[in-house]
Amino acid sequence: MIAIPKSVEEILHRLRTAGHQGYCVGGCVRDRLLGREPKDYDVTTSAKPEEVMALFAPHAIPTGLQHGTVTVVSEGERVEVTTFRRDGAYTDHRHPDAVTFTASLTEDLSRRDFTINAMAMDSDGQVTDPFGGTADLRRGMLRCVGDPAARFQEDALRIMRALRFAAELSLTVEDGTAAALRGQKELLKEIAVERILVELNKLLCAPSASEVLLAYPEVIGVVLPEILPAVGFDQHNRHHCYDVYEHSIRAMAAVPPEPVLRWTMLLHDLGKPETFSLDEAGVGHFYGHGRRSAELAHTICRRLRMDRRSSETIEELVRLHDTEIPLTERGVRRMLRRVGEEQLRRLIAVKRGDNLAQHPDYRGRQETLSQLETLLNMVLSADACFSLKQLTVKGGDLTAIGITGPDIGRTLARLLDEVVEERLPNDRGALLAYAEEIRDEERRDRR
Repeated sequence: MIAIPKSVEEILHRLRTAGHQGYCVGGCVRDRLLGREPKDYDVTTSAKPEEVMALFAPHAIPTGLQHGTVTVVSEGERVEVTTFRRDGAYTDHRHPDAVTFTASLTEDLSRRDFTINAMAMDSDGQVTDPFGGTADLRRGMLRCVGDPAARFQEDALRIMRALRFAAELSLTVEDGTAAALRGQKELLKEIAVERILVELNKLLCAPSASEVLLAYPEVIGVVLPEILPAVGFDQHNRHHCYDVYEHSIRAMAAVPPEPVLRWTMLLHDLGKPETFSLDEAGVGHFYGHGRRSAELAHTICRRLRMDRRSSETIEELVRLHDTEIPLTERGVRRMLRRVGEEQLRRLIAVKRGDNLAQHPDYRGRQETLSQLETLLNMVLSADACFSLKQLTVKGGDLTAIGITGPDIGRTLARLLDEVVEERLPNDRGALLAYAEEIRDEERRDRR
């Protein structure tokens, strides 16, 4: 059994010494039973909030007194300590309107979302488990505490949390819980998009993300309606043995579990249903689907209020995912000039994932992508010039020969193009001479 951290042990000891009950509760208990190191620990106690404040002063912070929560700083760690409570009505489908405190641990555990999160553990490692969470963990089952429809109506974010826990812990959602989350799915529209994004990021990067996304597209479709036309959409193409949605999910599972890459693969083909055409031979085509998919990705990322850098990175990868990169040094330099090293490596990963989710007879591109990666490493090791910062000529050099204002940027871009295309060496003298030619040419044009 994983040892309780000293910071938490001290809180439990002080509560017990003062005559109160105190337990580790929720996710930390679940993780310990699974043999995982918890990310953090929460404590539940019979002590009232004012008693907790007094007991741990001056190291107690009143972070949520109306809900019975006090943050205690112990051994340099911040631990949330919450009084046993009963929740009132949830009129906003997210937070209880009011809470009342209780002396019953079981009553406190009964208000929690899932049985695997409704367990408490004392400092000796003894588990209080009135709803069968331990057995559900052994069975690999995710089940609501009590009536699942009521649990989801209270807090609709629990619908996303159910899918996320199932994906993270490779759990099967119990039939009644699964029916309730499908039946209550529209309540997700009541939840702030920022909270939805947090859950989606965790879900997409979880070990069993593909299984969950394939099982519950109608639920995910409430917050990502753009995916629904892709579900079941036959591609009518020998390169594909899956519909657009399943292809996207399998491609997502084939890239590293990083949010930007997982989002890219989920969204990369969403434009296919709109751009579909069938030729005379009955073969499906999707001309321009990369551009349309990028437009949809832009809409989704903005709606979810994703950070700008991630949003722009995803949008660019989606737009370029089917762009051919010539297997030549010049082709690699051109793409480096266009997107930079980090993004090009991501793009190769995207292409790998896309190909791995195609028909098995057409997955031979993996070798070509390996060659592309080798070529990229060769170009980089040779210190090839592909960015402005690598040019031997800078803006100040151009100012010195009479190039000013916006002309500086335009001239530097032209110089870089010449170097990337190997029409000029990255030599200061040669570049300055060409810059003078550009300057003189533009002066003549302006006369």
